[in-house]
Amino acid sequence: MMHRKKVPLGSSKTSSSRTTVGASSTRMRRKKKKSRFSKTVDYIVMGFVMVIFGAFMYEFGVLHAENVADGTASVKNGSGKAGAINKVKGVIKAASKNLRRNISAHKSSGSGSGVVNLDDNLYRSDLSHLQPPVPYLPIFASIPNDKQLIQDTLDGTKPTIAGIVALLQKFLSELHDKNMMLSQKRADGDEIIDAFFTLAKEHLLPFDKAYRGRPIFPIREDESIFLSLAAFREHLLADTLAFAFDNAKHPDKLFVGAVVQNCFGKVLPDGTIDPSGTPCKTGAQVVGKNKQGRDMTKVSDAPIDKNGIEDFCNDPKYEKYCKAGQVRAVYVHETESLGPAMARYYASKLWGGETYFVQTDSHLKFAEEWDEKYRIEVKAAKNYPKAILSSYPPGFTPGSGTSVHESNGAKLCFCETNVLDPNPIIRINAGGNYKGGEKRPTQIPFVAAGFFFARAEFLVDMPFDPLIPWCFMGEEIALSLRSWTSGWSIYAPRKNLIAHQYRPGRMGLPKFWGSVGRLYGRPQMNNKIQGKVIKRLKNLAGYPDATVESIQKDNIAYVLTDMEYYGVGKERTLEQYMEFAGIHVDKENNALACKAIPWCGKGLKE
Repeated sequence: MMHRKKVPLGSSKTSSSRTTVGASSTRMRRKKKKSRFSKTVDYIVMGFVMVIFGAFMYEFGVLHAENVADGTASVKNGSGKAGAINKVKGVIKAASKNLRRNISAHKSSGSGSGVVNLDDNLYRSDLSHLQPPVPYLPIFASIPNDKQLIQDTLDGTKPTIAGIVALLQKFLSELHDKNMMLSQKRADGDEIIDAFFTLAKEHLLPFDKAYRGRPIFPIREDESIFLSLAAFREHLLADTLAFAFDNAKHPDKLFVGAVVQNCFGKVLPDGTIDPSGTPCKTGAQVVGKNKQGRDMTKVSDAPIDKNGIEDFCNDPKYEKYCKAGQVRAVYVHETESLGPAMARYYASKLWGGETYFVQTDSHLKFAEEWDEKYRIEVKAAKNYPKAILSSYPPGFTPGSGTSVHESNGAKLCFCETNVLDPNPIIRINAGGNYKGGEKRPTQIPFVAAGFFFARAEFLVDMPFDPLIPWCFMGEEIALSLRSWTSGWSIYAPRKNLIAHQYRPGRMGLPKFWGSVGRLYGRPQMNNKIQGKVIKRLKNLAGYPDATVESIQKDNIAYVLTDMEYYGVGKERTLEQYMEFAGIHVDKENNALACKAIPWCGKGLKE
């Protein structure tokens, strides 16, 4: 940082002639500044006079309307009391608008520095929650005054992004300490689940309760986009960020909330991290074939994971976005990575008032002007503003270019259940594409967790559930039925504007359930824990083996905690959704079964 040396007024370094000129210039600047200040005051006084006049008119109109015995006195654009009230309400609204316009015009004229800065702060007070800025680097950076920021956020009156990140960091830090203790004592699944739910009830549920039924921050009507990214040991995160910003029409309106779940190194007892050597593990990599011709796999030691935020933000081309506060990050140790649903819960809390909320995977490419095209597409949906765009994007392979070739969009029209899965739950699938030339997007019954685009009011009606850790399958049927029963309609975008790197097991990439197994010294531990927690999702979807009675009988009633807030919506019923989506109960297999829904592929519902 450069420090400028101050030169006192009247210093011997300033000549007499320069002092004289300087004094003259100072008087002129003061006069000009005073003129600008007076002009600003004039604008403000004029605006307030209009507001006071409007208030007077309001009272006069009300009294006049009340004095009309038969209630039929005529007022322009209305009649009686209601007409008078509406009339003067319009005057007040116009006065307020005129005041805002005058101040805005004064700002844009470049007048003054002192007064305009004050106006700027007033005018942009809706962005105060973005201060203090949250450090995106280094990893696990402490946040000054974190206790007060957390308390202000939990009080529900002065939330900030910094307070939210501090709250999440506190929760994750305590979870890490608890996990280390449980792993050392070789705790059983019930102890592990109980520890998580206890901490969630202490930290996460009070946070959600404070903002129930309202957005955490005011929603800005500036067409901004928040991109939610959950990244588990992701080597393409930096590329995904670069593709998103490079191909956006308005990169200055793109904001990212990334949850980076990495192996950062060996965590020492004092909490510091040793990144040296090969402290991490790969996924199950194919190393050959056995005598039966089947793949043989091996897990090997590995260096620490790439930090995509560090790579992106240290790139001179992109650092401006990070420094401008457009990249927000929460870091999570691999040992606290509890599946995509939890990571997406954390990411959703990094939303800062942007107009649109977009959730995607962290290994994507984007078409040119994808942001503007999705804005236009969602507005074309018949149920907008309560419209969701969602799809399974086509795949790509590394090295295939930096943008996406647009193609006709696919529709999520099918679902299925594999009863042979350890914890079988319904899965959704694509089926059919647009032909081209359709006037507007058409409805589908399912939301893909790897991509959806909606207005930010979605977060109010559909708060992410913080109580489904360790679950991999099930989040999509939960998103689908919760959003639809909350009055949101789901649409397939007519064009594919993103592409996804699909990852078969042969790639040998690490999985979160592998981390859970290593932590507790039992490879199948995640399946064991998930088998209980997933009953929460099954109860939501109406599975016959997940009724309230059966869950209570199994002594796992904790999985139903706060279901009324993360469950079926109030605009449509679960039964209506099941009929809409072609889903019925399969009692023989304790599962849900799917049937064909011809209206979806044919685009019959707008």
